[in-house]
Amino acid sequence: MRLWLPLLAFAALLAVVATALYKPADRAVHSALVGQPLPAFRTEPLLAGRPGVASAADGKPRLINVYASWCLPCIAEAPQLMRLKAAGVRIDGIAVRDTPEAMRQFLARNGDPYAAIGADKDGAVQLALGSSGVPETFLVDGRGHILDQHIGDIRADEVDGILKTLGQAR
Repeated sequence: MRLWLPLLAFAALLAVVATALYKPADRAVHSALVGQPLPAFRTEPLLAGRPGVASAADGKPRLINVYASWCLPCIAEAPQLMRLKAAGVRIDGIAVRDTPEAMRQFLARNGDPYAAIGADKDGAVQLALGSSGVPETFLVDGRGHILDQHIGDIRADEVDGILKTLGQAR
C-alpha cells in the first residue's frame, strides 16, 4: 500500500490543478451596493460647459459609466455606449484620474455618449461605488438604486440585456 501513496498524492494534485484550469476563479471585485441606493456624491465637471455627476435621482433610469481616456477597454466599449445613447439611455460618466484635454481628445475620437461627465481626480467616487477598475458601468433606476454592475467593457451582445434591464426599471 505504501508503494501507491506517492502515485495517489500525485493524482489528487493533478485533479485539483485540472479543476482549477477548467473553471478559473472569478477574480472580479463586485460592488456590495448592487440593490442599494447610490452613495451620496457630487463631482465637479471635467469639461467646461458640461455638468458634473451627482447621485441625486431624477425619476429616470440611467447608466453611470466609470471610465478614463487612458483606458483601452473604454475605447472598445465606446460604440456600444453610442448605441445605448441612440436608444434613449441617459449615460453619465465618471472620469477617473483624467484631464480635460485628454478627455476632449478621447470624445473626439470615440464619440460622446455622455449627458454629464464628472471628474474623479483621486478615485474617491469610484471607490465609494464599489468599483475596482475601469471601465465599469452601473445600471441605476429612477429612484437612485443600483440595479446591476457591469464589470469590464460592454460588448455588442450585451446591449440588448442592458436595454431590457433599464426598460423594466422605468
